[in-house]
Amino acid sequence: MSTVYATEIVLPGTVDPDGLLVTTRELPAPAAGQVLVTVEASGVSFAEQQMRRGKYYDQPPFPFVPGYDLVGIVAAAGASVDPALIGQRVAALTKIGGWSSHILLDAADVVPVPAGLGAAEAETLVVNGITAWQMLHRTAAVPRGATILVHGANGGVGSTLVQLARAAGIRVLGTASPRNRAAVEALGASWIDYRGDVAAEVRALAPGGVDAVFDHVGGSGIVDSFGLLAPGGTLVSYGTASTRDVAGDSRLPVLKLFARLLWWNALPNRRHAHFFNIWAGKRNAGRFRHRIAEDLGSVFALAVQETVRPQVAARIPLTEAARALALAESGTVIGKVVLVPALEA
Repeated sequence: MSTVYATEIVLPGTVDPDGLLVTTRELPAPAAGQVLVTVEASGVSFAEQQMRRGKYYDQPPFPFVPGYDLVGIVAAAGASVDPALIGQRVAALTKIGGWSSHILLDAADVVPVPAGLGAAEAETLVVNGITAWQMLHRTAAVPRGATILVHGANGGVGSTLVQLARAAGIRVLGTASPRNRAAVEALGASWIDYRGDVAAEVRALAPGGVDAVFDHVGGSGIVDSFGLLAPGGTLVSYGTASTRDVAGDSRLPVLKLFARLLWWNALPNRRHAHFFNIWAGKRNAGRFRHRIAEDLGSVFALAVQETVRPQVAARIPLTEAARALALAESGTVIGKVVLVPALEA
C-alpha cells in the first residue's frame, strides 16, 4: 500500500470558526480489523458548534479533529477484514475525526450505503437519521395516528424527524422561523412560528395535547414542552441549544436538565421524559453496532425509495471548514451543511 497523507481540520481550542487549522499527516496502514476510508462527505452538526466553544458534554481535550459522521469509500483493509469491503461506499458514526480526507476505522463500525444514494445525501442521514429514527421509534415509540411536536423542524435532525414521522403515519407540528415556513410545510408538517406563543398554537392545533415532543433547545422552554404533552405522552430532550453561548461550566445546563427530567418521571402524572444519547448502550458493543446498522439501514432504505429526501443545505470543500461551520451556525439553512473534497464542491 502506498503512503497515504490525510488532510485534517484541527480544532485547536475555543476559537471562532476561522480559528480552525488545516493540517496534513501520514496515516499508517490499516491494522487488523481496520479499514482505510477515503472520505467523500462529512457533516457539520450541532455537536461541532458546541465543541468549538468547549461545551460539548464529553468532548476530548483540545486539540482534536472534529467530525461526528462521514461517508466514504473503503480504500484498503487490514488483516481479518473481508476484502470484498474494498471499493464499497460506507457510512460511519465517529463522534470525532470525520473532518479528514482519509480515516482509519474499525471495520465493524462501518455501514454499507445502498446503490443509488449519493455520498452527500447519505451523509445527511447518518447521525441525523439514527438520532431521529431512534428517538421516534425506540425512545418514544410513537404509534401511527399520533400527533407530535418537533422543535427546529428545519434543522438537520428536525427535518429528518418530520419525514420519518410522516412516513410512519404520524401528524407533525413543527416550529421554525417564518423564512423556513414553506420548507417545513413541504416536508409535511404544520408550521408554528418559534418566536410566537408556541404553547397557544400547539393547543389550538392539538387541544388534548401532543403524544410526543422532541426538544433540542433545553433551557427554561423545556417546561413548556413537557406541559404540552397529552396524558401518557413522552418528552424526548436531545440537546441544550438555548445555552450554547452561555458562559460558565458547560456541564451545568445538562445536569440541570437531567435533574428536571428525573423529577418529572418521579411524579404520578402519567407523562414521560427522556434524554436521548446516541451513545447509550455502547458498553455492549455488539448490540450497539447492531442497532446502529439496523436503524441507519432503515433510514437509507426510505431514502432510496424517496420516502425520505436528504436535506443537503450546502456542499463546501473540506479545506473551507471554517466557512461551513459559520454557515451551519447562522441558523439560515434547511438541513445539513456537508464537507466534501474540493473537486466535488
